[in-house]
Amino acid sequence: MKGLARLAIVVALAFAPVSARADLKALAVAAKKEGVITWYVAHYASKGAEDMGRGFTEMHGIKVNVVRTTAQVAYQRLLQDIKSNQAICDVFSSTDVGHFVRLKAKGRFEKYVPEAESRIDEIFRKVDPDGFYHATSAGLVLLIYNTSKVKIGEAPRKWTDLLDIKWKGKISTGHPGFSNYVGAWALTMKNLYGWSFFERLEKNKPLIGRSVNDTVTALNAGERQVAAGADVSTLASAARGNPLAVSYPVDGSVLVIAPSAIMKGAKHPNAAKLFMEYLYSLEAAKISARHFGVPLRPEIPGPPGARPISEVKTIRPTVAEIDKGVPEVIEQWRDTFGN
Repeated sequence: MKGLARLAIVVALAFAPVSARADLKALAVAAKKEGVITWYVAHYASKGAEDMGRGFTEMHGIKVNVVRTTAQVAYQRLLQDIKSNQAICDVFSSTDVGHFVRLKAKGRFEKYVPEAESRIDEIFRKVDPDGFYHATSAGLVLLIYNTSKVKIGEAPRKWTDLLDIKWKGKISTGHPGFSNYVGAWALTMKNLYGWSFFERLEKNKPLIGRSVNDTVTALNAGERQVAAGADVSTLASAARGNPLAVSYPVDGSVLVIAPSAIMKGAKHPNAAKLFMEYLYSLEAAKISARHFGVPLRPEIPGPPGARPISEVKTIRPTVAEIDKGVPEVIEQWRDTFGN
């Protein structure tokens, strides 16, 4: 009996991959007939989004209409489509996980679990246990500094270092009311250290922009020396020759995971499913790393100047915490900083 059971397992394992490949082959044929998808995306800068869409076209011969905007603009555009009963967007990709919580609750997504999900780094899997949306992009909020103003040994090593009086008038941040990255960071700091962290930070008079990427501008201009910034924009700027470097906080870099989902009633459902598979491919991971993003596939090295995600201590609030907590943080922020 044991021999027969073992044989059954071997047979099952032998045929499972073939079956999966056959399903994906059939999906590719059906997707090719549809010929096009429309992608609302906030994950990348315009060039990165266009490169990602072009990669899919080169791989499958299917055109991608890339509609790249900020997360809130993409969301409002999608809501307007829904209100007008227009099925324009096939795949929706936002950096604000709260968008997905609300749209899922209203039944706006098609459930689809990519076969390739098992191949991405485990930290990015199953952001929605029900399988309606999936992590397709990721980045970090960490400490960044101007290397012409701050020596490597003097750079902040943990988040509470920003509260030291020596950094008064030398700190930059974004605003949680405008940046989802900053919202996730602010909520995480509140969870770790309480709101007193920001009351003490206010005494150091940080320069507050809107986007998390405004911190890079402030540091490059010499207006500030250290910041809570994003790995993507900082590393990209450093690669262009600007005097910037990242410091991975010993108390944890804030991991921001950005999902994607297929819209219910999408005009090109098969192409949309194939696109979700593509976003987990080695090719997509390479494009992401080329644009200084965190590659989801563990086989692909990160961009120049970045540590592999497996070697970074990461912290992040849960989806439920973000959905409820970020709006609260925005109000507290305005009370504390007055903007």
